[in-house]
Amino acid sequence: MNVVDLTKRLVAFDTVNPPGNEVAAMKFCADLLQSAGFDCDLQVFASATRANLIATRGVGSGAAIGFSGHLDTVPLGAADWKYPPYDGIVANGKLYGRGSSDMKGGVAAFICACLDPFTPPGGIAILLTAGEETGCDGAQMLARGKNLPRIGALVVAESTNNALVLGHKGVIWLSILFTGFTAHAAMPEQGVNAIELASRFIARLGDLKLGDAHEVMGKPTYNVGTIQGGLNTNSVPDSCEITLDLRTIPKAQHVELIDKIIALAGDDATISPLLDLPPVWASPDSGWISKVADVVAANTEHIFSPTSVNYFTDASILTPVLGNPPTVILGPGNPRCAHKTDEWVDIERLYQAEIIMKRLIEIW
Repeated sequence: MNVVDLTKRLVAFDTVNPPGNEVAAMKFCADLLQSAGFDCDLQVFASATRANLIATRGVGSGAAIGFSGHLDTVPLGAADWKYPPYDGIVANGKLYGRGSSDMKGGVAAFICACLDPFTPPGGIAILLTAGEETGCDGAQMLARGKNLPRIGALVVAESTNNALVLGHKGVIWLSILFTGFTAHAAMPEQGVNAIELASRFIARLGDLKLGDAHEVMGKPTYNVGTIQGGLNTNSVPDSCEITLDLRTIPKAQHVELIDKIIALAGDDATISPLLDLPPVWASPDSGWISKVADVVAANTEHIFSPTSVNYFTDASILTPVLGNPPTVILGPGNPRCAHKTDEWVDIERLYQAEIIMKRLIEIW
């Protein structure tokens, strides 16, 4: 199947998450891969409309080359779309549609590459997930299973414009609930203002030492994402919740960072983890990385230099559970248009990506 046509077919599935509804798209991919000799394990979870897919061919002795992607997308947003979001319209050298860049184009590229009958030593393994956009839900389900194939290197086809990316920061999301004591606003001294407690904590965050910088990823960061509190204007608020986003670098100890936040917040706060994903980083000195860099250089304009991306991927979950194989992020999507209205993927990048994936299979 042509990579552009397959991208159109995948875009046509409405997999906006929530609620996801990925199962029909997963079944479509399973049927396509089964026709090319893959053994497919469709794993329904959470509800009859959610599913992951593990597809393997030639897996047995040795380690397989692995490809990973997710089929859920973010919502459409409130703005009008010039191009219908599920029609896969091709115009001006681009294919438009929700998920075209993030990341159904990437999934289409490696599936098309895998439809070729050649199977390398160790075989090929494909891991398709649901629920990535809401915290790697599908990948976490896969990680809890016991039938993952042995994978020697993993390609995550997220949006990089077909540039070779070696990793991304980790992420910790925390809910921090401050508890005060309500009183009349005309007598604030009789209460404890939870919003003020939260505000003092936010001010102290500026002095928190998150760790040294990584040579490529830079410094770890924090962001206060939301704040909600108060009963009404003329009452002292007795509750205030903030959510905190921490982005971490390799070698960071997430337990230690959370302990620092707990100590900084004090006894008036209750802290609940919402998401905890480790960073991903492949050594640029790896022999496999050098081979991938050569393939990318031969088929694109990109000259390799170790780099990372700002977003997180399913690799945070899959790479550790697979035994930490060298993992690269490499796909045709444009990261600047992911999640946007009139999302698109460049047609030339789709064809490039298919060629790159085929070549990676050939040299495995």
